[in-house]
Amino acid sequence: MRVLPSLVIFMVLVDTALVGALLERNHFFQSGAARAETVVVVRPHSSLTTIAEELQTAGAVDSALLFRASVILRRKNAQLKAGEYAFPAHASEAQIMGMMVARKVIEHRITIAEGLTSDMAVAIVNADPVLTGPAPVLPEGSLLPETYLFERGTTRTEILARMHKAQVTLLAQLWPKRKDGLPFMSVDDALKLASIVEKETAIASERPRVAAVYVNRLKNGMKLEADPTIIYGLTKGVALGHALRQSELAAPNPYSTYQIDGLPPTPICNPGRSALAAVLKPLDSGEFYFVADGSGGHVFAKTKAEQDKNVAQWRKLENQAKSTHSDPQLLRLR
Repeated sequence: MRVLPSLVIFMVLVDTALVGALLERNHFFQSGAARAETVVVVRPHSSLTTIAEELQTAGAVDSALLFRASVILRRKNAQLKAGEYAFPAHASEAQIMGMMVARKVIEHRITIAEGLTSDMAVAIVNADPVLTGPAPVLPEGSLLPETYLFERGTTRTEILARMHKAQVTLLAQLWPKRKDGLPFMSVDDALKLASIVEKETAIASERPRVAAVYVNRLKNGMKLEADPTIIYGLTKGVALGHALRQSELAAPNPYSTYQIDGLPPTPICNPGRSALAAVLKPLDSGEFYFVADGSGGHVFAKTKAEQDKNVAQWRKLENQAKSTHSDPQLLRLR
């Protein structure tokens, strides 16, 4: 039986198409040639042709033409999304397309540590090379210290707004659950006290107890006498480099809680979660004093007599350590 020439041609074309499809599929799913992670920034509104060419230029794919054809074949050309991508070494074209469809972009991170002033936080944001635009001037204590993730193209105004919103959200959760009978009536006053607690101890477990000391003092009309408020008034939170001196204690200072009654005019730093929680739910305690214990923490006292003994012990430890501070200094005598 004779085979018609047209049938032969059709069979050849079918075989060719099948072979071509098989080759395309193998190429699409096989390991890519890139030997290392490849970062590619796909700009908004880029065409598929432009994207494919940028991928080839970066070495993520070996053929822009084949990648473009494979994406069109799978009808994904309208689903590739802009962003900054880090394609792993030897990523296949299938992986690359999948990451772009799912928009698995690079997430950069920036950390604002607990206890930094707003100026210090803005300096960190300004120094980040990925963020864009100018940073606004911020009120003291208006940010929540955390690690924040962001994408390339995020502005400094946007990331700082997120930090402020995070604080507002946290306070909105904590404030309604606050302990009854606290000696302050506003979130702003809670922030001020939390900023003091934040600067007084780096030990999270101590913060409710430190907060209790200050709450007790406020309730009893006592001055807070918190060293960090003096430092903030002198340097806006920059470390002095030495222990507080009597001259610094005596200098007129609108933030010094040795001189003023109650809380300072503004927060003195950006307090973290545990400090905010501590001032809204302080321990039940009759303590009015604390002093450093020589190990990074503090020892607490209910009476002045107990405090005097604790201070004497602290001074003994200082002498044993042969402290180099010769000037009269303030030893956390709250």
